Amino acid sequence: MKKFNKAPEIAKLGHVALVSADIEKSLWFFKEIVGLEETIEVDGVHYLRAWGDFEHHTMSITSGPESRIDHISWKAKRPEDVEHFAILLKDSGVSVEYIEAGRETGQGDAIRFQLPSGHQFEIYFNMDKPVPELHRRAVLKNQTYKAWAKGISPRRIDHVNLATNIDSKIVTDFLAEKLGFKMREYLVAPDDRQISGWMSVTPLVHDVAVMSIPNADSAHQLHHFSYWLDNAQDILRAADILCEQGIEFVGPGKHGISQAMYIYVLDPGSGVRLELFSNGYLIFEPDWEPVKWTFDEMAVGFTYWGEKSGMTGKKELLLNAGPVKEKQGI
Repeated sequence: MKKFNKAPEIAKLGHVALVSADIEKSLWFFKEIVGLEETIEVDGVHYLRAWGDFEHHTMSITSGPESRIDHISWKAKRPEDVEHFAILLKDSGVSVEYIEAGRETGQGDAIRFQLPSGHQFEIYFNMDKPVPELHRRAVLKNQTYKAWAKGISPRRIDHVNLATNIDSKIVTDFLAEKLGFKMREYLVAPDDRQISGWMSVTPLVHDVAVMSIPNADSAHQLHHFSYWLDNAQDILRAADILCEQGIEFVGPGKHGISQAMYIYVLDPGSGVRLELFSNGYLIFEPDWEPVKWTFDEMAVGFTYWGEKSGMTGKKELLLNAGPVKEKQGI
């Protein structure tokens, strides 16, 4: 196995590529209700970002016969890290696909590969940072768009939560050993077997979470992805906006794990679950010890306060709805 002067690193979550069976409803939801800005549309692919996202897009939506997640993308810390990750992954027996610059609008050269669960990840470094038209541009030079221009108006993309019907530890071990993610908090069954893990490469409690769901339809599904709101009041404002539109949601509530406030809501076009997320805590300690949660502590771990997953009716179905499948194969 090749040795590098510096091991390749992932810097942050980049974007989520969504395929929607009803793209018009998805665009209405993400643009008008959530309030994401559309950077551009190219060949039927709509590239979106939040008002505080600097890169070309943090989400894309395209139309397809069935809704799914095509890939989840991560930005490398250095340009050479893309190729270095490719070498390390191939040396470990992982199949790697090279994505040439421009195949995804705004993005440079990238690689794609599958986790042991079949989830498809992408790693890139170069990404355009287009400046909006003057009437959409923020006065603040350190901000992309005007905040609160429309809808819920989150600041930035935050994290993804993967669902799988295989042992979650297989996936989290891969994320740690191959990609450098650190375990921050985790949940174990009564036999001490890991059920879920929350991991990050940034000071966030999690950039990615992996949840074992034995009755999931496949090993590679998305439980949810998340956009960040600045504070608790923004979460309450989001609830008002969703209520005004007659859109069902779960929350507001507060997680014990991450200590963050949340609302869960389904995109009516694709069925993908979006989490609106705020507050929580950051981790700066280099010697952080992962926090262990047991199964009988989950009343606090998942819902410190707020609506719980044991509720009945439409909102229970919303919270436990089948996650959107990921693309199979590379």
